[in-house]
Amino acid sequence: MAQAHDHGGGVRSLKVPIPDNPLGHTLVHVVDTDRGPVLIDTGWDDPASWDALTEGLAACGTAPDEIHGVVITHHHPDHHGLSGRVREASGAWLAMHEADAAVVRRTRAARPERWLSYMAAKLTAAGAPDDHVTPLRTARTPRTLPGLAPALPDRDITPGELLPLPGRRLRAVWTPGHTPGHVCLHLEEEHPGRLPGHGRLFSGDHLLPEITPHIGLYEDPDDTTVTDPLGDYLGSLERVARLAPAEILPAHQRPFTGAPERVRDLLDHHEHRLTDLLALLTTPLTPWQLATRMTWNRPWPQLPHPSRTIAVAEAEAHLRHLVKRGRAEAVAGSEPVTYVAV
Repeated sequence: MAQAHDHGGGVRSLKVPIPDNPLGHTLVHVVDTDRGPVLIDTGWDDPASWDALTEGLAACGTAPDEIHGVVITHHHPDHHGLSGRVREASGAWLAMHEADAAVVRRTRAARPERWLSYMAAKLTAAGAPDDHVTPLRTARTPRTLPGLAPALPDRDITPGELLPLPGRRLRAVWTPGHTPGHVCLHLEEEHPGRLPGHGRLFSGDHLLPEITPHIGLYEDPDDTTVTDPLGDYLGSLERVARLAPAEILPAHQRPFTGAPERVRDLLDHHEHRLTDLLALLTTPLTPWQLATRMTWNRPWPQLPHPSRTIAVAEAEAHLRHLVKRGRAEAVAGSEPVTYVAV
C-alpha cells in the first residue's frame, strides 16, 4: 500500500506517479479540515496514478469519496489531471485561479488538431527546422491528447483571500510565471515543529528545492498579446520571499526550508542566464538558434523532441524579457524573426 508522509498539524503528502516522466511523481497534499480532507493538486490522469492516490488516501484513513474540496495550484496535467475523477467520486468543489481556469476552458473547446497546427506555426515562426515541425503537421490526430480534457473548476481562487477550509487558515498567493494563474497557498498557522518563520507554503511548481521551474510562454491561439512570463515569475519570487514561510511543501522533490535564500538563488540563476544570452545575441539569432546554444540539463543533440519544443519556449520567454528591459530587439524584416542585443 502507498505510504502517506505525515508533516504534522493535519497535513500529509502522497506520491502520485507521473508516467514516463523524469520527475517521477507529484506530491499531492492532504489537508484535514472540519468538513473533511481537502486536496492540494491531484496528480496525472492515469490508472496507476489513480490507484496510488486511492491507496495513499487509505493510508491517511480516508478515501476519494470523502474529499471535501480540491485546490489546484495550476492547470498542468500532473497537478490537475485527476481532479475530475476525484469530484466524480466525492462531489468535492474544485478551485483554480481564473487565469488558469480560462486556459482549461480554452483547451476543452479547441480540437486537438487546432493545438497541433498552432504549435507547428509557433515553432516555424521561432525558426525551427522542418524535421522538427513536420511531425506535428503530419501527426494522425487522436480524438483527444493528454491533458486536453481537464475538469472545469467550479470555484475561483481569489488572490489574497482565505480559501473555504473550515478550521484552517489557507491564503492564496498569486504567483504567475510557470503558468498565468499559478498560485501558492500559505497556511497561516504555527509550524507544528515550531520552526522559525510564518507558517507553511504549498508552493506547487513555483518554488522547488533543486529544480529551476520551466518558464515558457502563455499560449492562446486567439490572443496576440505579448506577455512576459519571466518578468511575472521574477516578481512572484519576490512576493514569496517576503512571506518568509517556516517551511515550503512543494509539488515535486521534497519539503525544504530557507525560502528567501532559495528565491535569491533563482533570481541569480535567471540574471546569469539573461547575461549569457546577451553575449550570444551579439549576432542576430532566432529563438530556435538561441535555444540550441543555451545550456540545458543535457547536450542539445540528446534532447528529445518534446524537450526541444519546451526549450525553445523558454528561450523565447527570456528573449521577451530582454526586449521588455530594452536590452534586445527584433531585427526589422527578418523572417523567421531574429533578435540582437542592444
